[in-house]
Amino acid sequence: MTGHIRRRGKRSWQIFLELPRTSDGKRRQKTVTVRGTKRQAEAELARLTNEIATGAFVEPTTMTLSAFLDRWLADSAAIRVSAKTFERYEEIVRKRLVAALGRIRLADLRPLHIQDYYAAALRSGRLDGKGALSAQTVLHHHRILREALQQAVRWQLLARNPADAVEPPKPSRREMQVLDETETAEVLAAIRDSRLRLAVFVAVTTGLRRGEVLALRWNDIDLTEHRIHVNRTVEQTKRAVRVKEPKTARGRRTVTIPPVLVKELKRYRATQLKLRLQVGAEFNPDGLLFYNERGTLWRPSALTRAFSRVMTRRGGKYVRLHDLRHSHATHLLRHDIHPKIVQERLGHSSFKLTMDTYTHVIPSLQEHAAEEVDAALTAALERVKRRPRRRAPR
Repeated sequence: MTGHIRRRGKRSWQIFLELPRTSDGKRRQKTVTVRGTKRQAEAELARLTNEIATGAFVEPTTMTLSAFLDRWLADSAAIRVSAKTFERYEEIVRKRLVAALGRIRLADLRPLHIQDYYAAALRSGRLDGKGALSAQTVLHHHRILREALQQAVRWQLLARNPADAVEPPKPSRREMQVLDETETAEVLAAIRDSRLRLAVFVAVTTGLRRGEVLALRWNDIDLTEHRIHVNRTVEQTKRAVRVKEPKTARGRRTVTIPPVLVKELKRYRATQLKLRLQVGAEFNPDGLLFYNERGTLWRPSALTRAFSRVMTRRGGKYVRLHDLRHSHATHLLRHDIHPKIVQERLGHSSFKLTMDTYTHVIPSLQEHAAEEVDAALTAALERVKRRPRRRAPR
């Protein structure tokens, strides 16, 4: 493949490229404008002719990043992710990425454009003008933009992903807040007469996610075998509250429950059956464990607010509803339950995710392991020391 350059202005050059001929033998050319020195133009010519020769060349498009992101949301993201995740993607794309970068042509988008946006967001990125966005939030923007641009590469609109050359911010790891067994008992005692109690009890003794807890039906629970079958979750968006399948295959699982929870469930079920006799079989027709005043799905946000009010009134250590899941995992790990079992109970997609999430517990596990090795070896050394010595043969 060949090409040549020609001066266009004081600091600009035109590159003329010979593209592969059409199927009927017609000649094709492409013109690209480069700003800079002649040496830079020659380097760009060499790069482009190599891409043409190797089949990696993508013809520049006039599509803006804004137009591309609209297309990506509709044709890619909407059919791959959940409604809740799509809602979040759409919000970030419309309010953030398009506002900051949308006017740039997709073909002209460079790593420096993206890096400048991240730097500005970390300085003063809040929409209300009252400060900076957190590193975790900007990292989330980066992941969405990178995912979208990777699709542009697959669609052959870009030759390479400019976000790959950008260094995203690295959030500092926040210390995880968890309840120990005594604190858990105190929280449960504080809500003894609340309908919130059993939901909290289930979350802290099984590690189920908020949506998984709220999707539970009585036919998902085997009180004889002490098991809960997790096969649904509740998702809340701005438009509706609905039940859906777990996001991953690992999310669909069976969790063994402790006897203390079985007792609570039996007591709760008896109370619920009495209520059903009073108000009629049409109330709570799906057999939900947890429901609103109409006998339908309890909104996840309502459960979170109710728990938050309890923790605020109680004073002392404040934990979020999701921290009950972390508390359960921490209890297990501190009682020498193998992390693989913890992964299965939590429904994590990988063992690595479990280990990365609960690294705060690992040092104590290491100390415990060292203590166990020390005790076993010390005992063995003492036994050997007490044995009578054998006389060496003459």
